[in-house]
Amino acid sequence: MSIPMIPFTEGEAVLDWIGLTDALANGHTLPKAEIGDTFLYRGKDTLLSRAAWIDGLGMAVKTATVFPDNPAKDVPMINGGLNLYADGDGTLEAIVDFHLVTKWKTAGDSLLAARRLARPDSREILIVGAGNQGRALHAAYSAAFPQARFILWNRSRANAETMASELPGITIAEDLETAVTQADIITSATMSTDPLIKGAWLRPGQHVDLIGAYRPDMREVDDAALLRARVFVDSFDTTIGHIGEINIPLEAGVITRDNLIADYYGLDAFKRQSDDEITLFKNGGGAHLDLMTSRYILDRWNARG
Repeated sequence: MSIPMIPFTEGEAVLDWIGLTDALANGHTLPKAEIGDTFLYRGKDTLLSRAAWIDGLGMAVKTATVFPDNPAKDVPMINGGLNLYADGDGTLEAIVDFHLVTKWKTAGDSLLAARRLARPDSREILIVGAGNQGRALHAAYSAAFPQARFILWNRSRANAETMASELPGITIAEDLETAVTQADIITSATMSTDPLIKGAWLRPGQHVDLIGAYRPDMREVDDAALLRARVFVDSFDTTIGHIGEINIPLEAGVITRDNLIADYYGLDAFKRQSDDEITLFKNGGGAHLDLMTSRYILDRWNARG
């Protein structure tokens, strides 16, 4: 039997955001994942592999090559793929496009939390960051909040205008503070190391979704935001000790481990206690989410007509 190779465009055509979030929720009812990362370097070039094994779901290894000089040669900087292996006998079941898995995993991760933590009547969604992930977040949140209006803020006005031209109906915000105060949901995907979003700007009832920070020196919100909100993460294992958004305030004693209410292995705790509380979710990613996402992609691929 031939092994399917699932490319980006054809794979994306058979997926839907609500189905993916349901698959992520179901994946966390299985035994806890074993995960491991490896990094290899040659000068400025990097080979990154992230592996996960979930009993009942199988195994996945997602590999990315990062070659910073590629864009000067009209070659993408990041390339890669994901190998998905069968749970029962370890045979290779599929090879899935790296960018397809990453896009849907990252935005779907955030959407699962928003479906449980954001107020269902949310109508104003602020996207902070006009990169590829900002576009994915627009698609994901549109699926769960179809009546919502979208506001976009980006450091570069030109990049914001480009994204708004591609996705009609988005309003560009002139001032981040004003946009934050007006939003019901704030979803941020930036490369910021200094907090962009201030806790003093937040108002009761909001949901804050943080994607961008992935290194120990990166943050998108300040201490006040964490102290004003009930804080959730997708995985304790991939956020604590790894990501500045959580680790910097923990090490400084601003928050304690008890401030982190739950991760997705305690999904029943992902619920509002009142309409007025502020909820905050840190999207840390992880190979286990790549595995859950790629399994959903293969299932949808096999079910296509």
